[in-house]
Amino acid sequence: MDRRNFLKAGLASTAVAMSGSVMTACAAKPAETVSDTAKKNDLALKLSLQEGKAPGETLDAQFDYMEEHGVVGFEPGGGDLAKRVESIKKALSGRNIQVSAICAGFKGFILSTDPAIRKQCMDTMKEIIAAAGELGSTGVIIVPAFNSQVPVLPHTMETRDFLCEQFNEMGTYAAQHGTTVIFEPLNRKECFYLRQVADAASLCRDINNPGVRCMGDFWHMTWEETSDMGAFISAGKYLQHVHVASRKRRSMPGEDGEADNYVEGFRGLKMIGYDKFVSFECGCQGDRDVLLPAALQLLREQWEQA
Repeated sequence: MDRRNFLKAGLASTAVAMSGSVMTACAAKPAETVSDTAKKNDLALKLSLQEGKAPGETLDAQFDYMEEHGVVGFEPGGGDLAKRVESIKKALSGRNIQVSAICAGFKGFILSTDPAIRKQCMDTMKEIIAAAGELGSTGVIIVPAFNSQVPVLPHTMETRDFLCEQFNEMGTYAAQHGTTVIFEPLNRKECFYLRQVADAASLCRDINNPGVRCMGDFWHMTWEETSDMGAFISAGKYLQHVHVASRKRRSMPGEDGEADNYVEGFRGLKMIGYDKFVSFECGCQGDRDVLLPAALQLLREQWEQA
């Protein structure tokens, strides 16, 4: 039994016992107003593709495809981004496509025990942040440490405080460039530190810097969260970006059949008034020319259902 079903089974008996008090509480709950519903329905689903997800050998060809299919966001990698700013700007000129987030690309890692490696992370992040600002990006995605990155600082409150100090510096630099740094929680197979959206949001709250934000990734959330809606609500105003993929094989949404249900998460996004990008970070098991348009349509339909 997976984690979600285990929790649901455990809660079911409790729910029966509490049904009387729950009904009383529900009766007192204010009904959703027409204006609240209208606000949710007014929110548009802003779809984004990571670089290389759209067919095409050149950026121009990829952007032609994206415009044809109503995709309004482009998520490039951060590696050597500073050298590509002008070419990306040129390819985007006159198009209804914006740079969404920048996907990593930094070197080193900020939780290393080696000060030189930490400095490498800070320096390369600042280089990417400056380029992101030039491109009008919503932020630069960063993971504090992957499981494979060792030796690493111990998982203590002192390390958390240190992380807050480092990201406050990054966030201040990002805000000066009109963008943000974005914490990405990963699943336990990839990252020992920062696995749930609420954990990332709590760091954002404690750092209290407009240049520091967090994100959610449906793929990682499949393994770490008990509720997609709850995860996004826990992020609230700090949520800056969302990644999406199929929920079993991290492929195109829809390739894993009924498992690829994002409605609950989309409801959470609407509840917090999320108006930023939902970006494809995924592989493709079949024919991209068929599966990508189908995935875009699936997400649009589920957004309407939410």
